[in-house]
Amino acid sequence: MNIIQATTTELDKAAKLFDDYRVFYDQEPDLEGAKGFLNERMAGNESIIYLALDENNDAMGFVQLYPSFTSVGMKKLWILNDLYVDLLHRKKGVAEALIERSKELSRSTGAAGLVLETQNENHPAQTLYTKTGWIKDNMHSNFFWKTE
Repeated sequence: MNIIQATTTELDKAAKLFDDYRVFYDQEPDLEGAKGFLNERMAGNESIIYLALDENNDAMGFVQLYPSFTSVGMKKLWILNDLYVDLLHRKKGVAEALIERSKELSRSTGAAGLVLETQNENHPAQTLYTKTGWIKDNMHSNFFWKTE
């Protein structure tokens, strides 16, 4: 397995996984929309996307991280916003490898750390995060305001 930082050269591979990820979260398939969204993130240096590639250079999974800051800690912070592994490549250590590469990004940029959120019902993801050293935050509540 090879973990690379995706560029526009890998846009099609990343967009296919991103579209599958969105479908997993009950969104309608929209491959062209996925390409456009990721292309904008790449062009504007607004996110970091890592791809896990197999020996044939086929994409197995991806992670997308957005930069943020912690005002209290006065440091950069990375939001692990998206993590997805293709169904054919689950249970092969792909997610763990992508998380480890995300941790390396955090260390190399002097960030305070990584944050993420997942659905309460997504127990496999929660097990993965606990296994890879994440600590569940029981001190804070997340809220969302939706623009109509």
